[in-house]
Amino acid sequence: MRQPDAVLPDLRDLIAENEGLRARIGYVMEQAQRNHEIMARHQAFDLEIVGASNFPQLVGTIFRLLPVISDLDSVTLSLVDTDADIYTVMHKLGVDFESFPNLLFCEHAVELGFEPGERPRPRLGPYSRAAHGAMFPHPPAGLESVALVPLLRNKRLIGSLNLGSCDPQRFTAALGTDFVEHMASIIAICLENVISNEMLKYIGLTDPLTGVYNRRYIDRRLVEEIARAQRQNYHISFMFIDVDYFKKVNDSVGHQAGDDVLREVAARIKMELRVSDALARFGGEEFVVLLINADLQAAAMVADRIRAGVADKPFDLAGGQYLNVSVSIGVAALDDYARDHAIEGVAQALVASADGALYQAKEAGRNRVVMAG
Repeated sequence: MRQPDAVLPDLRDLIAENEGLRARIGYVMEQAQRNHEIMARHQAFDLEIVGASNFPQLVGTIFRLLPVISDLDSVTLSLVDTDADIYTVMHKLGVDFESFPNLLFCEHAVELGFEPGERPRPRLGPYSRAAHGAMFPHPPAGLESVALVPLLRNKRLIGSLNLGSCDPQRFTAALGTDFVEHMASIIAICLENVISNEMLKYIGLTDPLTGVYNRRYIDRRLVEEIARAQRQNYHISFMFIDVDYFKKVNDSVGHQAGDDVLREVAARIKMELRVSDALARFGGEEFVVLLINADLQAAAMVADRIRAGVADKPFDLAGGQYLNVSVSIGVAALDDYARDHAIEGVAQALVASADGALYQAKEAGRNRVVMAG
C-alpha cells in the first residue's frame, strides 16, 4: 500500500496536466470562436461583392471592406488590361479612377511576376520595395510582409490581389494559401462578370461606326448633367452638328467612303473637346456635343474650332481621293430660367434650341456656327 506522501506528487502532476488541458481547450475554443467570426465576416464580404452591380461599386467594396475584415495594412488590385480596353471603357462610363489609387493596370500578365504555368501559385514573403513596388505604389509605413494572389478565370490570369501587412509573420512562405486562394477566386469571378456587363453596357451606348456615344447615351447623360448643374450651379451647353451636303458625299464617293468621312468628322470633333465633354452620333450625319461648365460664348468658341478643324483640311480617303467637307453647328446653353423647371422638359428644350440654331446655320449658307437667341 502506497504512503500518502507518495500519492501527493502524482496528484499534483494530474492537477497540473488537467490545468494545462483546460488551457489548451480554452485556447482552441478561443481560436475556433475567432475563426468563426473571421469566416462570418468573410461570408458577409462575399455577399457584398457578389451583389455589386457595377465596376466602381465592386472595386470600392474590395478596398473598403477587405482591409478591415482581414486586418490588413494595404490592399491593392492589379488587372491585366491589354490595349487599355478596361480602363477606356470604364472611363467612358464615368468611373473616377482618382478615387481608386490602389487600382492598378498592366498590359501583359507576365508583368504580375507569377511563375508561368496552368495554375500560378500565390507569392508570400517579406516586403521588398524593389520586388513589390509596382504592386504597392503607396505602401504604408512599416510594411513588412505581402501576399500576391493570382486572379484566375478558366486558367487565364486576369490580375492579382495584393495583400500587405506590417506584421512580418503575417505572410510567410510556409503559410497555407487555401483561404486566400478561395477569396481570390470569388473576387475573380465577380470582376469578370462586372467587367463583362460594363462592356455590354458600353456597347449599348456606343455608335458602332464612329466609336463615339449614341443617342441613347446622350439622352441619359443630358438629364444627369442638368440635374447636377441645378444642384451645383454651373453652365451646360449643347451643340447640334450636321455634315453639310452629306448626300452629295455619298453620291460622289460612295457609301464606304461616306462612312470614312463620318469617322473622320467624329475624330476631328473629339480633338477639340475635353475629357469631361461628351460627343455622340445623333443619327445619320448628325452629331451632338454636351459641354460641361461652359456658357454660350465659350461653347460658341469651341464650336468654331470644330467647324474650322473640319473645313480647313481636306479629308484623305482610300484610293488617294481628297474631299473637302464642312459642318454647320447650332449652339444653345442652359440658362438660369431653365434651372427652375422639370429636368426632362429642360433637356428637350435645350436640344430643340440647339437644333433650331443649326437650322439657321444651314439656311444662312452652311459651314458656320449659330448661337441660339
